[in-house]
Amino acid sequence: MAPVALGEVVAAEQPRLSVGIGEFDNVLGGGIVPGSLVLIGGAPGIGKSTLTTMALANLAAAGRRTLYVSAEESAPQIRLRAERLRGGDALAIPVIAETDLAAVLATLERERPEVCVIDSVQTLVCAELSSAAGSVAQVREVAGTIMRAAKQLQIAVLLVGHVTKEGALAGPRVLEHLVDCVLQFEGERERTYRTLRAIKNRFGSTNDAGVFEMRGDGLVEVLDASARFVGEATRAPGSVVLCAMEGSRPLLVEVQALVSPSELVPPRRVVAGLDRNRVALVLAVLARHGGIGLGGADVFVNVVGGVRVEEPGSDLAVALAVASASRGVALAAGAGGARPLACFGELGLTGELRSVAHGDRRLAEAGRFGLSGVIEPGGCATLREALRPLAGERRERSLARVG
Repeated sequence: MAPVALGEVVAAEQPRLSVGIGEFDNVLGGGIVPGSLVLIGGAPGIGKSTLTTMALANLAAAGRRTLYVSAEESAPQIRLRAERLRGGDALAIPVIAETDLAAVLATLERERPEVCVIDSVQTLVCAELSSAAGSVAQVREVAGTIMRAAKQLQIAVLLVGHVTKEGALAGPRVLEHLVDCVLQFEGERERTYRTLRAIKNRFGSTNDAGVFEMRGDGLVEVLDASARFVGEATRAPGSVVLCAMEGSRPLLVEVQALVSPSELVPPRRVVAGLDRNRVALVLAVLARHGGIGLGGADVFVNVVGGVRVEEPGSDLAVALAVASASRGVALAAGAGGARPLACFGELGLTGELRSVAHGDRRLAEAGRFGLSGVIEPGGCATLREALRPLAGERRERSLARVG
């Protein structure tokens, strides 16, 4: 076959199927592409089955042919979940409870659905292999066979996958290379908020993320998550508002810190919603360049609402929250401290503040909620400069005690 210049290649526009959930469609890049494989991973009980069932219900209501393949639950169990969801469209989804790969392929050939959910890929078994379900060989063979069938029959397949204790997708890495799109469904089961983000997407961007709230009748899209988080933010010591980015979407979240004397050696470092190693780096910079040593104190840092932030722009928020908690001084903006303080920025190891992506969008989101006094790299060059409001407030309190 002779090579062809890219300019001469005819690129046909891929038609997409809308799942009827705006946040889900946006993360996918506009909807599901026929014949594509989408891998959805997440912790047990996070809502993967609920999300996929709601998507199939909307597709069925729109007249699309659907199929739900369950290798973990029985058909009565799936019906009970469908009955809890809003509306009765989920009860119209055809379902089979099967673990044998050959039987699943025969059903796909016979029914020819437009969209199929397989829950989960780690529990399907190829009878030709002697290894147990979930083994590397089984997962590789099952995923490869389903991929070939999906492309041949033009069936969009949503594969539900397990995750490891560290939160990464379980199974061989070839599984992620086989599929067209890898989605991560994150959150804490004890909290109501969930985040759906794309790790890989051959048909769209990986810069979008969707935010959902888990309720008794299913998942609800959170179209303005910043309003909820800012409205619940406190003005107490140890609290700041972080202007974060969820993909290409600005998001305001509250970062809280608690510092208390420790009776343990070494002291505890408990982190929720942030990378533990990143927080350790911030504490080291805070001690070296901010003059706030915490070697004898327990430090607890939390992103409120169960949201997970994995960007370096959260460094300054962690530093200010910990410094505020350590000195017992609240950081607030506006007359009389009426509004919480907002900030963002990356910390360098030499104590400088580094700019992060989408600074203008972060500032615009903060301004939308009246948070105009934002501490960010454009206004402060170093960590010491960012800590000046805290030092000034502390000095005023000391003078008041002396007087």
